[in-house]
Amino acid sequence: MHNLSLALEGAWRVLVVGLLLGAGLPAVFALGIRSLAMTGGGSSVTAGDEPVDAPTSAIGKTLATLCFLLVLLGVAVGITFIVASGFGKALSFEHLYPTLIDK
Repeated sequence: MHNLSLALEGAWRVLVVGLLLGAGLPAVFALGIRSLAMTGGGSSVTAGDEPVDAPTSAIGKTLATLCFLLVLLGVAVGITFIVASGFGKALSFEHLYPTLIDK
């Protein structure tokens, strides 16, 4: 019974990380793409028969930039984790920001 509790304890951690990285980063990226579509006035402006896209709002560009930076940060931390383990290092979050330490 003790083995089952240990397995379930590890399984929920894997589930949380999988949801955050597996679904969370793509969702943040999609939010960034959607933010770029935000316009100040309407979704489109008509000039004669041709629809003309309205300019993106400043809030949309700012939100998109923040979303893309968050995704890039997540990818960079993931790559750092993989490369560090290949060089015999470990990625530690003891000081709130990631640092490389010896294993």
